[in-house]
Amino acid sequence: MNDRLAGILLGTAVGDALGLPAEGLSPRRRGRLMPGPWRHRLLFGRGMVSDDTEHTLFVAQSLLRYPADTDAFQRRLAWHLRWWLAGLPAGIGMATARACVKLWLGFPPSRSDVFSAGNGPAMRSAVIGGYFHDKPELLRRFVLVSTQLTHTDPKAAIGAEAVARVAAWAVEHDPALPPDAGAIAALLAELAPRDSVWCRWIEEMEAAFAAKTSVTDFACSLGLTKGVTGYIYHTVPVAVYAWLRYYGDFRPTVEAVLDCGGDTDTVGAIAGALAGATVGAAKIPEPWLQGIIDWPRSVRLLRTVADRLGDQLRSGHPVGEVSYPWLAVLPRNFLFLLVVLLHGFRRLAPPY
Repeated sequence: MNDRLAGILLGTAVGDALGLPAEGLSPRRRGRLMPGPWRHRLLFGRGMVSDDTEHTLFVAQSLLRYPADTDAFQRRLAWHLRWWLAGLPAGIGMATARACVKLWLGFPPSRSDVFSAGNGPAMRSAVIGGYFHDKPELLRRFVLVSTQLTHTDPKAAIGAEAVARVAAWAVEHDPALPPDAGAIAALLAELAPRDSVWCRWIEEMEAAFAAKTSVTDFACSLGLTKGVTGYIYHTVPVAVYAWLRYYGDFRPTVEAVLDCGGDTDTVGAIAGALAGATVGAAKIPEPWLQGIIDWPRSVRLLRTVADRLGDQLRSGHPVGEVSYPWLAVLPRNFLFLLVVLLHGFRRLAPPY
């Protein structure tokens, strides 16, 4: 279980770090600017993580403190997000930014959300699914309070729970025995049986799997020819389809969603989390892990948090959060912002 939980956290970080330099680029433009196989390209062949990994870490830390009390968990997660915003992060979703500002203005966590169906709740929910893999009611409740902290559109809760449910399924099953696509489609469809858009996309995913459609072609069938958007009903089906299409194989799962372009860090983070939940941390390509040089929210910290989550599951008692030098976040974020700006200027130059 420790390895599967570590797979979720580290898989999130790997997908996030690999996809970050290509965020917002169409598949064609990415191929011209960054030819060749997927590797770390953010900083001299190394990678750093963004909000996708950071928010997943905050959820995991909040679970370590309050694994049974949803209200206390939500308040703790709100505390993490409030101070995360104070660290001046680069590249923050508008809905999450507005929610964090509302928290600083004194709104309680139960009223800090904004109406949005962005990817924020989905990118941080896989670890909830892995932790509560055998407790579906707790899974649903914790995903809901995590979602409602920042996003109030019902679509956000549906997408976030879909990621958590798939992660829960993944940690309980053998990576060598692929799932029945119909069963996974049914699991997803029952989350919103009256939502015609959601159900249609699930049906298309099942049909694409039967036809052995590539992930990029499936994304195009959803109208995502220029890349996966920040809309949760676009991102989640693409990530889940890649997980299903390449079940039990981490590398092609992540590469397939990154090849789609667009919001590559988030779709990469979600697909990486699901693939990591399936194969565990031990099966994540070592060069992709070693290439992440981030600190203080490092690969080592993520491993430690995952181990503590696993220990907490076995003991049945809260074990507390993992401490790290949080003051180092400010200079780290300053460096990260400079790197992101340099990438932005690079995109203004050819090849087009």
